[in-house]
Amino acid sequence: MKKLFLYIALFTGLCCNAQFGTNVFSKDPIINLENFDKQRVHWGYFLGFNSYGFKFDYINDPGVDIEVKQTTGFNVGLVGNLRLFEHLDLRFEPGLYYTQRNLSFPEVADEFDRLREVKSTYLHFPLLLKFSAKRTGNVRPYLVGGFSRTLNLSSNEDAQDDNLSRIFRMKKMTNNWEIGFGVDLYFEYFKFSPSIRGVFGLKDELVRDNDPNSPFTGNVASMKTRAILVNFTFH
Repeated sequence: MKKLFLYIALFTGLCCNAQFGTNVFSKDPIINLENFDKQRVHWGYFLGFNSYGFKFDYINDPGVDIEVKQTTGFNVGLVGNLRLFEHLDLRFEPGLYYTQRNLSFPEVADEFDRLREVKSTYLHFPLLLKFSAKRTGNVRPYLVGGFSRTLNLSSNEDAQDDNLSRIFRMKKMTNNWEIGFGVDLYFEYFKFSPSIRGVFGLKDELVRDNDPNSPFTGNVASMKTRAILVNFTFH
């Protein structure tokens, strides 16, 4: 939650600075890129940050949950935007996402062995609908939502070893739904769009250990991705 508030504060600060810089609050602002959104198709790229975690469900009440410590990763990718209607666009945002989650398994007796650093490199393929409000001056807020498919290049799914050899295994492919909000800020030569989005995994991603009674995976009913994405898009 602290990271979420930090991201929101960063997002708000950037928007406010950009708004003042484009005279949004003046009576007669200079309208930048007036016909930009009338293009049938346009392209862009994004850079950003992420905070990935997991939601664990259990077969039996574990007493103490598996602890998930999230870290801040980074994102980079491309944006393809197809205008459907005046206030509705279809977006494809393929990207590379790097992140790390540190897991602590309380059922493991050895304090050193219970820790797992789960580093992931994702190829992320979201297909989203963007619902834009009416443009006011050089500002246009929007909502975005849709589905995505993710390929985990660091999954270890095909590894024969498991947590007994300190190998944490996840499934290569997973599906998610996503929802978020952002704002388009129109400058003289480009459009800048900061946004915040939540990612919610739909499938169990955990590959169980070979031992069905493993203290790492034996009591886990499902493990699903939860993530916050902060992207800064340039068109």
